[in-house]
Amino acid sequence: MTEQQQKTPYDLPDASGLTIGILGGTGDQGKGLARRFALAGHRVTIGSRKAERAQAAADELGAGLPVSGAENPVAAGGSDVVIVAVPWDGHRATLESLRPELAGKIVVDCVNPLGFEKGKGAFALPVEEGSAAEQAAAVLPGSRVVAAFHHVSARLLLDPEVDEMELDVLVLGNDREATDLVQALAGRIPGMRGVYGGRLHNAHQIEAFTANLISMNRRYKAHAGLRITDV
Repeated sequence: MTEQQQKTPYDLPDASGLTIGILGGTGDQGKGLARRFALAGHRVTIGSRKAERAQAAADELGAGLPVSGAENPVAAGGSDVVIVAVPWDGHRATLESLRPELAGKIVVDCVNPLGFEKGKGAFALPVEEGSAAEQAAAVLPGSRVVAAFHHVSARLLLDPEVDEMELDVLVLGNDREATDLVQALAGRIPGMRGVYGGRLHNAHQIEAFTANLISMNRRYKAHAGLRITDV
């Protein structure tokens, strides 16, 4: 058999040596992902508009972890894979400002464009390009954009009492090599698994489903995630 014939959806690359930059790493989601990847042995750089704020977030995670803080261009340019965890209202502007640093890199977008209405909860916002991930791809034509990590509880990521993240991460993108690598990266966090979820034009419903999870969490006082059966 040829190598192509032998390859199955379960054959994923080795992601153990990747360095990771997290834009928006001073927020709970970004900081939580930084903590988990650092615990898995990755060197992580938290990015922010101000290096001092980024370093303060890195210091909060505790001594001994391979986490540092830097301005966004340094975090983006010095990492193999860059995770975008910025607030939705700053999404486009942040990526536009970092286009040179992100060229040629795998950019993992986990931003959920959501609104919040008092008494009614979270709801999905319309996005001209279709989704945050598709907006990232439009803004960064020279990058390999992947959508992933939308449904991961920041509170659980940061909780020292939680040893394993019992959930599946849906990974979407148009570049098979890039989605395979991000699936493997998700699997570096104990209990977590990366599952291919389709091409990037399917990202809207993945991002929007976060509003449903927020509603579940509020009703049941939980931190709900997803598990995909029969895969």
